[in-house]
Order: sequence, then C-alpha cells, then structure tokens
Amino acid sequence: MKIIQLLFLIVLIVPFIEIYLLLQVGGVIGALPTILLVVATAVLGAFLLKQQGLATFQRFQVSLAQGEVPAYEMIEGPIILLGGALLLTPGFLTDILGIACLIPSLRRRIAQYILENHLIQAVNGGFGQGKPADRDVLEGEFRKED
Repeated sequence: MKIIQLLFLIVLIVPFIEIYLLLQVGGVIGALPTILLVVATAVLGAFLLKQQGLATFQRFQVSLAQGEVPAYEMIEGPIILLGGALLLTPGFLTDILGIACLIPSLRRRIAQYILENHLIQAVNGGFGQGKPADRDVLEGEFRKED
C-alpha cells in the first residue's frame, strides 16, 4: 500500500473512531464533562508541548556546544510537534497518541527506532566530498568587461 493511500485511509477512519469514542464517553459521564475533558486535554497538550519543546531545544543547544551531532533531538523535535498537534485535536484516540509522543521515554524510543532502522536517510552535504552529482560541470574563469 502506498503512503498516500495509507494517509487517506487514516484520515478517513480516525474521525469515525473519535466520534464513536466521544459518544461512548459522553454516554457514561455526560456531555458537559466530556467537553470539559476534551478542553482539558487540549490545555494539557499546549503545556506539555511548550515544556517538552523547550527541554529538547536546550538539549539540542548543549549537544551543539559540546561539538556533538544532536541526532536524537533533531528527530524528537518533529515528534513533539506531532504530539502537540494531536493533543490539540479534539478526541480521545488522538489524545492518547499525542501523550505518547510527549512522554520523554517513549519519544526517545521512537527516535531510537527511527535512527537505528535508517527510516530517515542522511544527505551528504559536505563540500568537496565524494563525486560530483550526475550533471555536467563546466569549470572556467571569467572577466567582466565594461
């Protein structure tokens, strides 16, 4: 299955699951407490997004200052952003996934899995390293004449 088809399927199925869960929880605890719970998770999500984002950014800066590559922090940043977006989205399934993205130990495991399984390919951006790209290179000098 292609990634576009998978994303389309997720976008199609997740709202139905969210509506079902909201109706089930609303049937058990009532409509107003359900709405308050959804709002509370959004507020919690905004707080955790700020707290975890700043902590990761500080670790990023410390790694750079020590001359290390901040690989985990570079992977954790988008995971934190995704977690915050999921927590701000109304619904319980997205809240659970968002909280999982904002828990440091789980986020670290996700980042470790991504790095160890090479799910993100590094691009060789060094100057003068390796062979040139598959294009013709014309070297020369020029002089501007008025």
